[in-house]
Amino acid sequence: MKRIIEKLNHFFFFNLCLAVLDEAAGRWIVDPSHEIIPYLKSQNCQGRHILVKPADHIEPYYMLVDDIGEELLNRQHKKQSGEWKSGRLIVETSPDNYQVWIHSSRYLSIDDKKYWLKKLYSDPGASPKNRWGRCPGFRNRKNKYEDENGGYPLSKLIWIDWKRQAEVPRISPLPPGEEVCQKKELSRQAYERGNESETDFSYVLALIRSGYTDNEIRIRLLTERKNWKNHSGEKKIMQYLNTTIQKARSIVN
Repeated sequence: MKRIIEKLNHFFFFNLCLAVLDEAAGRWIVDPSHEIIPYLKSQNCQGRHILVKPADHIEPYYMLVDDIGEELLNRQHKKQSGEWKSGRLIVETSPDNYQVWIHSSRYLSIDDKKYWLKKLYSDPGASPKNRWGRCPGFRNRKNKYEDENGGYPLSKLIWIDWKRQAEVPRISPLPPGEEVCQKKELSRQAYERGNESETDFSYVLALIRSGYTDNEIRIRLLTERKNWKNHSGEKKIMQYLNTTIQKARSIVN
């Protein structure tokens, strides 16, 4: 279970949220650390559900495809070669029932998500806003899945890819005459300077000049930078991001 939490942290860029859901009492968020695992197991044994999602500030880069079968899973999320497509986290929540988290390379609005989730035949009754998925490694405690021996199916981690991101197409092109207003598509990789901080700063300058907001810039750095070993912990990372953005804006202004 410890290894699964580590993989989930990588997939959500160490901005993982875990929660316990009691269908009568509601949901409460818990610390996504290794130390919480015994508590989660205990809650799961008592009939509660263990859920997972990205933190709010990176959620626009993730969408959850819910309640699809194996045939649809293979047809939509595998290449012709049989390999899984990029940027996927796939969980079998019960036999022949799957959830797929897609990590997008670009910001996805709620309308973007609604459009693509409909195309992907996701559960039509589930809003894409503030979506929680089932955490792999724990039992699916829905009453309908209880077997004759009182057991419940294990939610299984089928595949996870935190090294790549999915290229989600835009819904439609801009209307004629609005091309100038479109934000230029940029990638951190194009501003590589051989040093993480120098690369970040060059990238942030370009994003500011292209009209990106501070929050959009923070999300892009969080999802595109892979190495955060010099800034351990969410608080230090956010302080670093805010300082970098403020310094870059002072230069641009």
